[in-house]
Amino acid sequence: SCPAQVSLSLAELESDILRRVRALLRELDGHHPSCQSDRGMLRWTLHKRTDQNPRTSCVLVGILVKELERAERGDLRHYIIPLLHTLMYTLIQAPCIPDELCARVYDFCKRLLTLPKPFCTIGLDYASRLQVERAAPGTLYQRMVISEQSLHSAAFPCQERIFIFADPELLPEAICRALAMDTEAAQVSQSPRGCMSCVVTHALQAALGDTCDTPGLSARLQALPPGEVQHWFQQVVAVVEGSEGGSDRGQHTARLERIYHGLLGSSPTGNAPQEGLRGTPLPSPNISFHLWTEDEQLWKELVLFLRPLSQSCEPECLGQELEPMEMPDTFPGCGCCGQSRFSVLSTDSGIERDLPAPEEPCERSRLHRKGGIKKKPSPLDSVALLQAGGGKPPGKPPGRAGMPPEPAAPLQRLHTARVVLLGDDRILGRLAQAFHSLRKREARRVFLTPRLDLQFYHIPVVPGQPQPSAAAHAGPEELCEVAGYLGRADPWYESNINTLCHMIPKLATMVRGKPSHPSRALVTDLFLTDVISYYARMGTQPVCFQVHSVKVLFQDPAQDPAEDVFLTELLTQVQDSPSHREPSTTKRKSTLDGPGMDLTVTCRRVVLSDRQKELALSLRSTGLLMKAIPAEEDAGLGCLTVTITEIIRTSNLAGRSFSAVAHRFRTHSIKVRSPEQKPFTVRLDKDSRRTYRDVIGLEVSPCLEPSYCLQKTRTTKSSPEETEDVGLVKYLPKSLLLPINTFSGVIP
Repeated sequence: SCPAQVSLSLAELESDILRRVRALLRELDGHHPSCQSDRGMLRWTLHKRTDQNPRTSCVLVGILVKELERAERGDLRHYIIPLLHTLMYTLIQAPCIPDELCARVYDFCKRLLTLPKPFCTIGLDYASRLQVERAAPGTLYQRMVISEQSLHSAAFPCQERIFIFADPELLPEAICRALAMDTEAAQVSQSPRGCMSCVVTHALQAALGDTCDTPGLSARLQALPPGEVQHWFQQVVAVVEGSEGGSDRGQHTARLERIYHGLLGSSPTGNAPQEGLRGTPLPSPNISFHLWTEDEQLWKELVLFLRPLSQSCEPECLGQELEPMEMPDTFPGCGCCGQSRFSVLSTDSGIERDLPAPEEPCERSRLHRKGGIKKKPSPLDSVALLQAGGGKPPGKPPGRAGMPPEPAAPLQRLHTARVVLLGDDRILGRLAQAFHSLRKREARRVFLTPRLDLQFYHIPVVPGQPQPSAAAHAGPEELCEVAGYLGRADPWYESNINTLCHMIPKLATMVRGKPSHPSRALVTDLFLTDVISYYARMGTQPVCFQVHSVKVLFQDPAQDPAEDVFLTELLTQVQDSPSHREPSTTKRKSTLDGPGMDLTVTCRRVVLSDRQKELALSLRSTGLLMKAIPAEEDAGLGCLTVTITEIIRTSNLAGRSFSAVAHRFRTHSIKVRSPEQKPFTVRLDKDSRRTYRDVIGLEVSPCLEPSYCLQKTRTTKSSPEETEDVGLVKYLPKSLLLPINTFSGVIP
């Protein structure tokens, strides 16, 4: 092509990308596209455009940098985080970005450090990543693929997995089947060999640029046997990770160039065909889809992620890491993970010198003799461990006779579990229950917390027709209050995730008539899988929701009180009693006093400036509603908004009449009693399956962190006279918070 045609083509390309970026910004301002089907797809189509034509990556990064600088000058802060996420996602996948452009992005991220959270937090994170990427181009892509695909690499031994959980009783079978097919189809087209080839190709192209013969390199890797592909993969990873430690970028390029020549032979790089940049697709992460049918299913999947059944049974296996009462009973094939233990004859003489030599191959299973004097751990070590998950800090095993003891290496969180919850507030209520149970288990015997980085994500899904957009103020039966709050707090979450609420059921109906085989999705763009992957990769800022505990008192004195937790709301209603069991005096009193029942309510009401005021009410009510998710944008999390409907009786010449008056206040804790012992029902998190009947009283308060409760109990036993938090207790988080990741967290 002549230079004029190339220039015209580049101008048209820049104009098209700028138009797409400006459309993204208009959507953030609330100006949705004229075609409603495009909502939530603008970001996806923009990145798909760069996948199809990799040479647009530099153009897109340049435009995004200019838009970021324009937003900085115009104080348009709600543009900054979406533009920055879009830029970084493009930069990670781009085959080659000039260092001058990366330097401009790096300088912009450093300027974000002067802004409040979450801008400074995200700016620091991305500035650190860019510093690594500039030192060794291709590092971010390489680390993402290695961790997401669980590729074996001694230089970067991190692993990640995305767990999608859906409740089959809350979502139709068609939606569950479609999601399972999409996630399976995303894994069918991938293999460890293909992912290692992608890492090698991207690293060489990022270092060599236009001189890299990408088609020839891909063909060469395709022709090699798997063992040789793994060899070259390990070579590339060692160079890239070694360069990140501080070596010169020129040396980094020279090392990768030698690997490139070793792969393709002695042909000079200048003889590569001038076809322009060829992109290397980013493989889909390792995603597993689960129908949530058991209460302990989440914990079991996390344990299996850390200790797969394929691993041999070692002394550090689950049987010694967990309490016997906590071991799962559905893990076959591992004698220390659910099968009975048998007595064996010990051959240990008890003498130190009879221990096996250190050069034996099974180093991890070597016995260590416990010494008679234990070194007291430092308070900071105990605080760090208890804050992570409770339990006793592990002791350091003494060294062999005549040798000084080796310091115990701290456990590293090399595994990351990204748990995505599909559904409405009801599945988040189940998550709160499972999370509370997991924290209690970890407080008793720490296992997952020091080894696993656990991240939670939420994608709202509501079957049926979408509600009118005018219904901004949802009633008590609104099922997506958490997603609504996250959308108000994070506009990028609203634009990319909340739009899936009614899109997923539509997509499920579109594929219902197609053959149920994973290959049907291989020829199409896996929209849902791509969006879930983008959310899990870039959504790193949590919004923490207070979990509340409830103690339920029953009408039957012989029945023990029940303890439970909830996340979004608690609803009490008058229980319909059978007419033949209700005394005539009670019927007559109900007729005179009107509908409902007598209640006594005591709490500390939250007033202005978070001050608290004692409140005691005795009234007749049809029920009350406690909401933990604020409906107003300026209201923070942590308080309960209580609405009590009082029945007021008035007498006039026409007779008695009854009117309902709603009382609303905010509180942290509340007690409700029925002085007449008249039962009522309690429903948690809008889930009819979590309904308690024959209730005469309840107590609601913020749920405490189990590790805090454990250490508080220990402190109380040692110092009964102490009433305030002292020692390690005052350093521990007191409340149990459920973190749900978004793209920016709460933007002030």
